[in-house]
Amino acid sequence: MSDNGSDDVGGPTLERVDIRHLSPEQLARLGVSQIAYVKPITMNGTVAYAIHAADGTPMAVTGDRDVAIAAVHQHEMLASLVH
Repeated sequence: MSDNGSDDVGGPTLERVDIRHLSPEQLARLGVSQIAYVKPITMNGTVAYAIHAADGTPMAVTGDRDVAIAAVHQHEMLASLVH
């Protein structure tokens, strides 16, 4: 890696950040576009699966866990199950 902020093959490098020093706002935005949470919920007396962005923003609800996970993956995000 060179001293000018790029790697040896000319691409940009990522800045290292100590997550212990993030503000609450920065922490809330961490992973928003990469991670979605799948959570079982009860809707009208039936189990359903809610999909939320990493910051808690509701994205979708489906009746099938596998469909929820597939939807997350289809959007090139990592699914994390919340119980």
